[in-house]
Amino acid sequence: MTNKRDSIFAAVLLAAAFILVAVLDRVLPATGIIMTVLKKGCIYSLVAVSMNLLNGFTGLFSLGQAGFMLIGGYTYAILTIPPADRASVYQYFDGGIVQFAIPFWAGLIAAGLVAAFLAWLIGLPVLRLKSDYLAIATLGFAEIMRAIFQWDKLGPLTNGSNMLRKYPSFSSLMFPFAVAVICIALIVLLINSTYGRAFKAIRDDEVAAEAMGINLAHHKRMSFCISCFFAGIGGALLAMYQTTIQAMAFKSNMTYEILLIVVIGGLGSVTGSVLATFLFYAASEWWLRFLDSPLMIGSFQVPLLRSGFRKVVFSIVIMLIVLFARKGIMGDRELSLSGLMKLFGRKGKEASANE
Repeated sequence: MTNKRDSIFAAVLLAAAFILVAVLDRVLPATGIIMTVLKKGCIYSLVAVSMNLLNGFTGLFSLGQAGFMLIGGYTYAILTIPPADRASVYQYFDGGIVQFAIPFWAGLIAAGLVAAFLAWLIGLPVLRLKSDYLAIATLGFAEIMRAIFQWDKLGPLTNGSNMLRKYPSFSSLMFPFAVAVICIALIVLLINSTYGRAFKAIRDDEVAAEAMGINLAHHKRMSFCISCFFAGIGGALLAMYQTTIQAMAFKSNMTYEILLIVVIGGLGSVTGSVLATFLFYAASEWWLRFLDSPLMIGSFQVPLLRSGFRKVVFSIVIMLIVLFARKGIMGDRELSLSGLMKLFGRKGKEASANE
C-alpha cells in the first residue's frame, strides 16, 4: 500500500514538474540566467545520478565521468553534423572522414552506447582495482581521452583541437528536462530491481555479497557500463546546449564538481543528487552573482566585492555543508510520501511531548 501511494505521489510530482517546465519555457527568455540554471540543472542532474549509481549505490570510486561525457558529446556531434556543413567544420582536415548524418535522437543513443562500450573495454582491467586506485585509473583515462581527442592525427574524425559545431541543438527547456526525467527514471527502476539490490550488497560488503552468490566482476562491470552510458547521454545534451564542443573543456574540474554535487546531495540518494544539482548551479551562477560586482555606498566602496569573490563565498558555503551535513542533504533517503509522513509525524509527536 505504501509503495502504491509513493508511486502516485511521484507521478503527481512529475506531472506538476512537466506543467511548470512548460509554463517557464513560454514565460522566461531563452538566454536568461534562470533558464541557464534550469537547463544546466537538467543536464548535470542526469550526470550526477549516473555517478551516484556507481559511487553511491555500488561503492565504486570512479573519477572518469568527464571523460565519458567527452566521448558522448563528441560521438553525438560527429554523427549529426549535416554533410553540407562538414567542409566548413572540418576545414583543416578536408571535410573529415564521416560524410553522413543520423537523426539527433539516434545520435543521443549512439553517444551513450559508445561511452558504454569504451567503459566495458577499460572496465575489464580497471575494475579489478579498488578505492583510490580505481579513482586514479579512471581519472587517468579521462585525461588520456581529452588528449587523444585533440590529437591532430585523429583530426579527420575529431577535428583535432578545433571545436565541432553546426550539429542539431535545442533552445527549449522541455527537451533536456524530458530526456533527464526518462533516463533518471530508468536508473531508479534499475536501482529498485534485483540488480540494484546486488549493487547495494556489493557496496555494503563484497565478501558477504560473493558468499550470497553475486558475481562481483559481472555486476561491477554492469554498473560501470550503465553509469557511463547515461554519462555519455549527459555529454551529448551538454554539447547540444553549448552548440559547440571542444575537448579541452572537459577537464578534471568537471568531474570534481559532479562528485561534489553527489556528496552534497547524499551518496545513495537519487533525489539528493537532483536537488543538489539545481541548488549548486543556482547558488554558483545566480544567487551569488551580485558578489562579483563592486558596491558603492556613497563614496565608500564595500571591500572584497569584486570579480571572483563569488567563488570564494561559494567555496565557504560548500565547506560548511560538508562539515555540518556529512551525509548530504538527503543522506541515503529518497523524497517520498511515506518519508514525509514519517518526518512530520515525528515532529508532531516531539511537539506534543514538549508541550
